[in-house]
Amino acid sequence: MSRVGKKPIPLPTGVKVTLGAEMKVEGPKGKLMVPIPHGVRIEKNDAVLDVKRDGDQYAALHGLTRALASNAVTGVSAGFTRELDIVGIGYRAEVKGSVVVFVLGYSHPIEFLLPPGIDCRVDKNTHLVLTSIDKQALGQVAANIRALRPPEPYKQKGIRYTGEAVRKKVGKTGAGGK
Repeated sequence: MSRVGKKPIPLPTGVKVTLGAEMKVEGPKGKLMVPIPHGVRIEKNDAVLDVKRDGDQYAALHGLTRALASNAVTGVSAGFTRELDIVGIGYRAEVKGSVVVFVLGYSHPIEFLLPPGIDCRVDKNTHLVLTSIDKQALGQVAANIRALRPPEPYKQKGIRYTGEAVRKKVGKTGAGGK
């Protein structure tokens, strides 16, 4: 039995769940839809959701559906955040509406359009805080922003997740010998 799949999902107060061909979750922060694949069903008991499967051939979808449902419930009640740091002399970012403008050492500034449902704020020009109710979309946007200038191992410059450890490499030594 899936250890992830059999864990119940507690429903916080203020979160409303509608079950059908897909699960609709509404909460104080917004609403999300979670597809329910064939062979997996979700049952609502009091303030808890239980994910069940029809047979062992649906084992992979069992844990996946439970994780997606749990993320939707957490997203509409508390939301998710992802933080990034910009490291490098002259590297900075600023938010203009739904566009984030980055100066990352290239010959031009980079304009990054934020998809709907994702908010960004910049602290001290070099610390980005992304927030959303959709965990998958938030992680993808954070990865796309990091890919604009990934951290390089020699001078440690670039965009990295807050708390990410970048392994430092030793550069070339001077005129070595024969």
